[in-house]
Amino acid sequence: MTPVSSKLYADDVSLLMVLVDTNPYFWSSMKNTAFTFPKFISHVLAFLNSILLLNQMNQVVVIATGYNSCDYVFDSSTSSMQRAECLLEKLEDFVDKDESLSQEDSVDGVGFSLLSGALSMALCYIQRVFRSGPLHPQPRILCLHGSPDGPGQYVAVMNSIFSAQRSMVPIDSCVIGSQHSAFLQQASYISGGVYLKPQVSDGLFQYLSTVFATDLHSRSFLQLPRPVGVDFRASCFCHKNTIDMGFICSVCLSIFCKYHKKCSTCGSNFGEARKQDPSASDQRRTSYGS
Repeated sequence: MTPVSSKLYADDVSLLMVLVDTNPYFWSSMKNTAFTFPKFISHVLAFLNSILLLNQMNQVVVIATGYNSCDYVFDSSTSSMQRAECLLEKLEDFVDKDESLSQEDSVDGVGFSLLSGALSMALCYIQRVFRSGPLHPQPRILCLHGSPDGPGQYVAVMNSIFSAQRSMVPIDSCVIGSQHSAFLQQASYISGGVYLKPQVSDGLFQYLSTVFATDLHSRSFLQLPRPVGVDFRASCFCHKNTIDMGFICSVCLSIFCKYHKKCSTCGSNFGEARKQDPSASDQRRTSYGS
């Protein structure tokens, strides 16, 4: 029988961090469609079971991404209950808590889910696995996202993306909403993950099982979807709008859509060029000429 240590050292053992979008405002807007939240969860459960069946050493961690909060709702390494029962029970508690917090605020449209917080929690969990020892499954993050991008989370999301890139943790993205996500396009492109927007929502499990079920070692032998038309535009720090051109602070690299006399991030003053003494400039010019 193969020792546990050698199994953990195998290339096909994965630690899959799944970020599930539970934004109540987004799923309320999907009620008129055939793809509702319970149907979405049924596809996700089938996918998670398939991951755990591919290899008995695979580990799955699910993080719920709500409108006001995010939390761990399932960990296959610590759960002693049935997988479906444990996940559904904790997910229902999380959704109820998140909806109760959302009732205190007025939201226009479908709102934004806390993607930056979920990415940070996933990376913290992965770092804890890295520090547990040299033998561990290969980690990767899968974002099942539907809500639009929150411009106010741009800095936090980009910090998480660069942290994942430095740790060599790919961020896979499966966008289930009506529009593409510029944040997740950049996340998958920079970290070396896969970005996909399924054309048919009812076939979500087929997309997940054929594209995102493969481990990192097997991906080198497959032709997975490649990024096309990645939106690299940034969001300004002043109005949180996506811009094509703007002003950048030379000290902290903050981005602004309009000219400011002072950086709101680091406090550096802009546009204060030093007045040169004419005699000094002539002396400098003479020294250069000589």
